[in-house]
Formats: sequence, structure tokens, C-alpha cells
Amino acid sequence: MGKHTEHEPREGKKGIKILLGLVLIAIIGVGAFLGWKYMSSNKTIEVSTPNTTNTTPEEIPPEPEKIVQIYQGDERPIACMIDNHSDAWPQFSINKAYAVYEIIVEGGETRLMAVFKGVEADQVGPMRSSRHYFLDYALENDAIYAHIGWSPQAQKDISTLGVNNINGLEYDTGRAWKEGDVFWRLSSRYAPHNSICNLATIKTAADSKGYRVTSTQESVLNYVTDEVTLEDKADAIAATNITIPFSTLQSVNFKYDETTQRYTRYARTKLQTDATDDSSITTKNIIITKAENYTLSDGENKGRQGLKNIGTSEGYYITNGKAIPITATKSSRSSQTVYTDSEGNEINVNDGNTFFEICPLTATITIE
Repeated sequence: MGKHTEHEPREGKKGIKILLGLVLIAIIGVGAFLGWKYMSSNKTIEVSTPNTTNTTPEEIPPEPEKIVQIYQGDERPIACMIDNHSDAWPQFSINKAYAVYEIIVEGGETRLMAVFKGVEADQVGPMRSSRHYFLDYALENDAIYAHIGWSPQAQKDISTLGVNNINGLEYDTGRAWKEGDVFWRLSSRYAPHNSICNLATIKTAADSKGYRVTSTQESVLNYVTDEVTLEDKADAIAATNITIPFSTLQSVNFKYDETTQRYTRYARTKLQTDATDDSSITTKNIIITKAENYTLSDGENKGRQGLKNIGTSEGYYITNGKAIPITATKSSRSSQTVYTDSEGNEINVNDGNTFFEICPLTATITIE
């Protein structure tokens, strides 16, 4: 009886310890379960919560369309006959023209035809008289043709071909004209190298004559917005210094500037400048072609020239320090000249102004 009574308390204490252990294990288990449940719940919330900042991808705005700058809009071009005698230098607004045509005339001189589109110029010139073969290039540009006077051949062809022209002689009063008129004379120079016109008043005069002052015709050249380097052409040659001798009197030189990627013009070894701001005359593109010229037998014995420019001729396209051989094809006086490379593809031309040098067959052109 006494032995049993002493053993009973020890058994009770042992049971209590076991019970406490089980309770502790249960508490730990419940805590672990609740912790896992909490973490799982948070994880689920994190995954299922909408990402409001990334549900709609950010739209990338499209690149703006590239547009050719040198030739745009529906304003009809204006072609101005420019004096190129040394007494006419420096000339006005040459750098504003998108195209300048240079062709030989009598006496070994050359004359320029500057073609403008969508620009303003308060002074253009000095203006000079028309020569009939320049009309071909005014027509292919769909241009209003401005000049002061004309040769007999040009007068006849302007009428026959229906060329819309503004003749400065219509505005000649025999006195110095007022600046800003359709044509006027500079008192600082002497005739015939001092006649100036204004593009705005030329447009007004054209409108008053009933000429069309807008044009939808595409450009003669295939201008592109991506830079043309000619590096991919197998027949490309270096062209940083170009010399074009039109005659023993007139020789033209273009020198390439790698910084500006443009050519600076020289004539008779002299730097050519634009009188409007004294800047050098420069160009992005040069197109050289050859055409047979000959002296006209018109009974006036003034040595006026004719030009065989219909058909095909060989030449060069020059830009960005390189030159490639090209073929020029003109099927009629009013049709646009098509310029193709050695593979027969029409050339792409840089978006910039162009000098067209149409020189005699006998000219020895130097490209280096």
C-alpha cells in the first residue's frame, strides 16, 4: 500500500510533461502552418495583383516621313537668264536656285540659267538675254522663263514653243528703274551687266499675263532623302577637284569640302560668291554632259551658237567626293532629260542644289 502511494505521483508528473510536450508541438505546428499559409497568401496576392504600369505596352511614335527639301510644293519654277561675264560678278541669289545650267554662248563666254522654286529672292541677276537652247531646259523644268532681250532664234522659238516668258524689255523705260520693280538697273554697275529682277514681281507679272503659276510636274532629277555616297558603285572614282574648260576664255573649277560635303565654285581661277550675302557659291551635286556646239549662220555674224542636245550624251554625276559615268537622254526639246548609270538605272541624286555643266565635245574634263 505504501509502495503504491509513493509511485503514483511520479506517473502523474510524467503524464503532465508528455501533455505539455504535445501541446508545444501542436503550437509549433499550428504556427508553422499559419506562417506557411500567410506566405502563400502573400505570394498569391503578389502574382495575381495587376501590374497597372505594364499592362499596355508603351507606344513608340513613328519616325517622321522624310521629305525632299530642294524641290517641293506646287509653286511653278522660275528660270532666270544670268549674265556670266566677269563684269557681272558677283551674281545675285545663285545659291537659292535648285538648279543652275551653264552652257557656252558667243565669244567663248558661258551664260547661266538659274531655276528657283518655292523660295523668295529680292535680287536675281544680273539678268541677260535669251539663247534658244536654254529654252529646252526651262521647258523640261516647266518653268516660267525670265530674261531681258533675246536672240532672233530665241524670239522665234519662244513664240513657236509657247514658252511662258517675262521679257525685261517690256519694262524698260530708258532710265534707271526703281528697285523692286519687275526689272531695274543697279546704279553701282554699268549696262548691260546691271539688270536685276525680283522673284515676287516676276510671279505677279506672270499672273497678270495669265500664265499658270502652279505646277504638279515632278522634278527632272530623282532626288532621294537618304544620303547618296556612290561608294557602292564599282566604277566610282575620286572627285574632289573638277575642272571644266568651256573655252580658252572660260574654265570652271569645283573643289570639294569634306566638312560641308559640298563643292565650291571657281571660274577663271577666281572664287565665285553670291552678292546677296558674300557667301561662296557652292553646290551639292554636279552633272556634266557634253553636246556639240556650232556657230550659227544667221547673217548677223555675232558668233551666236547652236547646240545639238537632243539624243544621248555621256557625262558624269558628281557628289560627296565621288564621280560615276552617266548617260543623258533627251528625246525632244520639251521632254525631261533622263540620267542613267552604267547599268542603265536612273541615278538617285542627293537632296540639294545641282549645277548642270553642258560643255563642248572638245572640252577636256579633269576629275581627280
